[in-house]
Amino acid sequence: MAAVRPLRPMPQPINTAEISERRGRFEAPEISLIVPTYNERANVALVVEKVATALAGLRWEIIFVDDNSPDGTASAVRAMGAADARIRCIRRVGRRGLAGACIEGMLASQAPFVGVMDADLQHDETALVPMLEALRDGEFDVAIGSRYVGDGSADDGFTKTRLGASKLATTLTHRMLGIQVSDPMSGFFMLRRDIVDQVAGDLAHEGFKILADILASARGDLRVKDVPYGFRARQHGESKLDSQVAIDFLGLLISKATHNIMPVRFASFLLVGALGVGVHLCVLKAGLSLADMSFSRAQIIATLVAMTTNFWLNNRLTYSDSRLKGLAAVRGLGVFYLICAVGALSNIGVATWLYSSQAHASWWVAGFFGSVIGAVWNYALSSTLVWKR
Repeated sequence: MAAVRPLRPMPQPINTAEISERRGRFEAPEISLIVPTYNERANVALVVEKVATALAGLRWEIIFVDDNSPDGTASAVRAMGAADARIRCIRRVGRRGLAGACIEGMLASQAPFVGVMDADLQHDETALVPMLEALRDGEFDVAIGSRYVGDGSADDGFTKTRLGASKLATTLTHRMLGIQVSDPMSGFFMLRRDIVDQVAGDLAHEGFKILADILASARGDLRVKDVPYGFRARQHGESKLDSQVAIDFLGLLISKATHNIMPVRFASFLLVGALGVGVHLCVLKAGLSLADMSFSRAQIIATLVAMTTNFWLNNRLTYSDSRLKGLAAVRGLGVFYLICAVGALSNIGVATWLYSSQAHASWWVAGFFGSVIGAVWNYALSSTLVWKR
């Protein structure tokens, strides 16, 4: 006798009231707030507390995007998230940079609006609701927390030096990129989520000025609302602003001014190369004037010093997200010497050929294209063989 298969259990009637209740409980947030972090363990709980108070009654979530902080920032966020599903953590391993963190966080959101703010408590969370209200009715695409309009102020959060640098960067952005907003350097802003998808492919993951990148990538098509706020002093931790920020910012300006033809990292590589030229000339002059060396000997020493300087600056600034340390840095320096030596030969060979009687190029055209070939060679091979990018 064949075995009798058990009957399937009768399906239970659908409880539409229960489904409706669950939908209410698990409804997607209206706003996702992206907070990039690196060594901000002491601040994250305070950020959540302040945001929860400011956005009381609204559907919100915070996505902390942590660059593998050694102080345990990600663990602290996950502990909070275990008790509150509105708190999420994206831990990035092997990737560094504020801009990239913001992009990943925004793309991970399903809310119709996304905001960006720092974890250092310098941004005034009470400006979040005015930003959201500016976007809700569809009149504006982006709301920027501005330190330079109305009641906005940067006096408490900036030293005179940093305030001057911020205003200089704003002026350069206005003139080079044509972005006519009051505070394009702001790290405190909100925009429609669909705009992120539209410009994501043009955004640079290197650097710190993601707002300027978004505005430049949109080619002036975004309607912007300035929301004044007071920039506060940092409460815990250390500022991330240093020479790397300056190089990344200049690289971003060059990249966007060329409509992304020149990548940000390549622009930064060229800026470091320009500094290397200055070092080369200074060492060459010192060798000739102070040490009374022959030109060839002074030139060799100047070349080695310039290449070494370029390597360490690129390792510190251009490739900060894959920085070499210890023996790896020593090996990288040796490979960098070889690449630059071949690059110099390529430079000379191309320039000589262009200047030859066959090509009939003028001296400056020959020199320019020789330099371009050398720079592209050095960048491409260094990225691949030295810093593994």
